Amino acid sequence: MNKTEFVGLVAKRAEATNAESQRFVQSVLDEILEALKKGEDVAFAGFGKFSVSQRAARTGVNPQDPTKKVSIPARVVPRFTPGAVLKEQVATGNAKKLKKK
Repeated sequence: MNKTEFVGLVAKRAEATNAESQRFVQSVLDEILEALKKGEDVAFAGFGKFSVSQRAARTGVNPQDPTKKVSIPARVVPRFTPGAVLKEQVATGNAKKLKKK
């Protein structure tokens, strides 16, 4: 599912127009992004937590020439940790799909 499809489903569920739904979805994404830029976590109980994580500098291998080493700098990366309810719902949904096959 892409963003356009998602916005359409939100509009239908919220009984809103696609334009209103687009603004709502974009607002949520913008707020999550702004919080992560500040180093803050965004947690939705049962759904999951968006956070940032530090990756240490390390030495890697050049995939085009495996004999050469490359230096990979430290960086900050976004993370998502699913909540218990989300994990359970996904696992239950997958189990039902597997049984139908």
